[in-house]
Amino acid sequence: METIDLMLTRRSVKAGDLIEPGPSAEDLDRIVRAAIRVPDHGKLTPWRIQVLHKPGQARLGDFLADLFARHNPDAREKQIEFERQRPQRAPVLLVVTARPVIPHKIPEMEQLLSGGAVCTSILLATQALGYRAQWLTEWPAYRAEVVAFLGHNPESDNVLGFFYLGSAAQAPDERPRPAIADVVSEWAGPA
Repeated sequence: METIDLMLTRRSVKAGDLIEPGPSAEDLDRIVRAAIRVPDHGKLTPWRIQVLHKPGQARLGDFLADLFARHNPDAREKQIEFERQRPQRAPVLLVVTARPVIPHKIPEMEQLLSGGAVCTSILLATQALGYRAQWLTEWPAYRAEVVAFLGHNPESDNVLGFFYLGSAAQAPDERPRPAIADVVSEWAGPA
């Protein structure tokens, strides 16, 4: 498949619809190597990627279930179990975190955009190798306790996304995309 065709047909698959096989160790290595070849002004590598296979997913799931239960004392067991299963919905889970270098002459926004490029590259590389993925944040990405549990500093690091990788149980439906005329315009100077 030509690169442009891959980009024009890239489509996420819901995490719950991802099944085995997930990426092999070799394919996962290729996905990560492709993901880190992004623009990175200043060569700061202001992002990190963690790979969670089933044991790590289960540990994160137990933590999320406990955290959810503590903050939602009226939660039903079904809701708590859903949180336990949240990080276990696909064969492989990647966690991408931003770790901006501050203070630095490279603006924080540029560093965050580099992390966003890592995230998009994960999606493209995963599909290029015949797998599918979904990029989610959901509530765990915004909780300092989760950031710390994953081994990061909640004062400086943020979760950019949880990436669920696997094979599609069925082909994803296409979703509506914006009309080019609605999002692209030509600018030739002030009116």
